[in-house]
Amino acid sequence: MQQAMQQNPQMAQQMQIQAKMLQEKIESRKAVLIAEMMEEFMKEEQKITSQFDNDPIAKLRARELDLRAQENARKEKESEDRMDLDKMKTMMNQVNQSEKLKQNEELAQLRADTSIEKTILGKTLPNSDSMMPNIEIMRKG
Repeated sequence: MQQAMQQNPQMAQQMQIQAKMLQEKIESRKAVLIAEMMEEFMKEEQKITSQFDNDPIAKLRARELDLRAQENARKEKESEDRMDLDKMKTMMNQVNQSEKLKQNEELAQLRADTSIEKTILGKTLPNSDSMMPNIEIMRKG
């Protein structure tokens, strides 16, 4: 077949045209089928929705479901906000705790330094008893 097409370019061109026409027919049929299916779908959907439109109980139930969905969405948002707030509080508490620990360590170091300085001063300075001779306090009576 390929040899015949190579020998006769007119036949090859005619085959291409036929293939294109066949493809267009297939696409046309697809479009028609899709349009028919969509029309059927719309009719069925209209039947179903018209049943709801005429039924007041179904309308109330649908409204109730909508309100419940809105309430659930609000509660979920509040829950997320509360969790975010709790996370922020936890982070702030961690920062405060680490600052307190650092401050306590600094105070402990200052106390230790003061104690050491007192000890050194106590050993290097003469005793106050030896610096002052016996002084008697006289009281007038």
